[in-house]
Amino acid sequence: MKALVLAGGKGTRLRPLTHTSAKQLVPVANKPVLYYGLEAIRAAGITDVGIVVGDTGHEIRQAVGDGSRFGIDVTYIPQEAPLGLAHCVLIAEEFLAGEPFVMYLGDNFLVGGITDLVDAFRGAGHDAQILLTRVAEPQFYGVAELGPGGEILGLEEKPERPRSDLAIVGVYIFSPAIHEAVRAITPSARGELEITDAVKWLIDDGARVHSHLVSGYWKDTGRLQDMLECNRIVLEQIEPDVKGMVDGLSEITGRVVVERGAVVEGSILRGPIVIGADTKIISSYVGPFTSIGSGCRMEKTEIEYSIVLDDSSVHGVSRIARSLIGRNVEVSSAENMPNTHEFMVGDHSKIRVCS
Repeated sequence: MKALVLAGGKGTRLRPLTHTSAKQLVPVANKPVLYYGLEAIRAAGITDVGIVVGDTGHEIRQAVGDGSRFGIDVTYIPQEAPLGLAHCVLIAEEFLAGEPFVMYLGDNFLVGGITDLVDAFRGAGHDAQILLTRVAEPQFYGVAELGPGGEILGLEEKPERPRSDLAIVGVYIFSPAIHEAVRAITPSARGELEITDAVKWLIDDGARVHSHLVSGYWKDTGRLQDMLECNRIVLEQIEPDVKGMVDGLSEITGRVVVERGAVVEGSILRGPIVIGADTKIISSYVGPFTSIGSGCRMEKTEIEYSIVLDDSSVHGVSRIARSLIGRNVEVSSAENMPNTHEFMVGDHSKIRVCS
């Protein structure tokens, strides 16, 4: 079995951050979301991986390389424009070479991996397997409608009026039958070849399409609140590990990771949190569910439930929460600061905080 990982797309829901960075490389607990998917694929015994890339292809190639760090062999497949998930299958047909494959959306996060799902598919003789989970806002996802026996009655892509709350998780498993389906469908009203249309074509053609309800944690990390929630889930599982320097005036509580080269002086760290290598935390409070990247500086600042990317600095800000701060960002205080500030800040930004 092979794997097809989709790492194109523009990440419009995470702008301005994704104007300058691939959405699949935004970190969760200081590790890019894409890496979690590649590790899950390798854990399932799949080593031949095609990665579909778009405008941010150069950044993805730099981050993943030939795949050897993950124990996989990577082939890059350029997509000239984001023309739909089924279009990705269409352009990858030569790479897939008539073998069954996992299609994994590179910005999706699935706790527990895919090993059991892959093993079940190998022995079941299905032509397609889709994963479903219940969500609060199904209009943002592909949605499945099931019959009383669990059979698939219908599939819709981001419907205005969803017929169920069952979202299609961004991990699919297909037999080679999917290739005929993607060639047979036409672009949707959005101008894309929808994978939901291809799966519906399989069903209408009498193929064996199986749905599996995911009981574990899954998120499409395309929005700020989803990134922060994934960060929280991962941080809840970390083990304390302090390799950096923490002075005697600092206080550490709970599961806290301080990477090598980091310095903590006169500060309070309340886990679960991760502090990246060579970061300085000076006279600050870092609260639960926060990950701070490498080479950052937090001074006279309070921050919690947030993600800060590499080489950014925050100085003199009384309260930051529920925020995603990009790379090389500078945030500093001004007079009459409010108690809480919320940010979603792109790379190379500078912010003065005022009332």
